[in-house]
Amino acid sequence: MDPDEDLLARSAREPTAFEPLVARHSAALHGYLVRRAPAAADDLLSEVWLQAYAHRATFDAARGSARGWLFGVARNVLSRHRQTTARAAGRAEQPDADATTADPWQAVDQRLDAASVAPELRRRLAELPASERELLLLVAWDQLTPAEAAAAVGIPAGTARSRLHRARARLRDGLSGPARTTLTGDFA
Repeated sequence: MDPDEDLLARSAREPTAFEPLVARHSAALHGYLVRRAPAAADDLLSEVWLQAYAHRATFDAARGSARGWLFGVARNVLSRHRQTTARAAGRAEQPDADATTADPWQAVDQRLDAASVAPELRRRLAELPASERELLLLVAWDQLTPAEAAAAVGIPAGTARSRLHRARARLRDGLSGPARTTLTGDFA
C-alpha cells in the first residue's frame, strides 16, 4: 500500500493515484463533518474531495501528513459552509448544537455516563476558545494526532500541543462532581 503522501504527489501527474485517498479517508472525513454539520455532511464531503483534488499540488509533506492536510481542507470547507449559512440566515455563526452528540457505537454504559455529564461538558466545550475546542475535537473525535490536527488548522505542531494541553486542563478544571470523575481519565 502506497503512503498517502506518495499518492498525493503522484496524483499531480497520474490522476488515478488520487482514488485510494478517497477510499481510505472518506469515512473519517465524513464523521468529522457529520459531528459538526449533520444535515450538510454528504454535500460537504463531496466539496472536500473536489477541493482536495483541485489543490493537491499545494500539499507539502514537509508541513505534515496527508491526513492532516485533508482534515485542513475539510475544516476550510466547513468554515465556508458555516459562513454562507450564517450570512443566509442573517446572523452570526453559532457553535454547532450537535457538536457533542454521543458516538452511537459506544457501549450502553458509556452512553449513560456520557448522557449524565453531557450538559456540563457541552457548556464547558462551548466556553473554550474556538482554536482550543477545534484542536481538542480533532484529536478526541476524529482521532488525529496533535501534529495532524496542527496541520489541519494551520499552526505549528508545538503550538497545537500546548493549546491541546491548555484545553484539556480548562475542560478538566471546569468540570465538577460526577462529570469530573467520569471524564478525568479521558482528558488527563
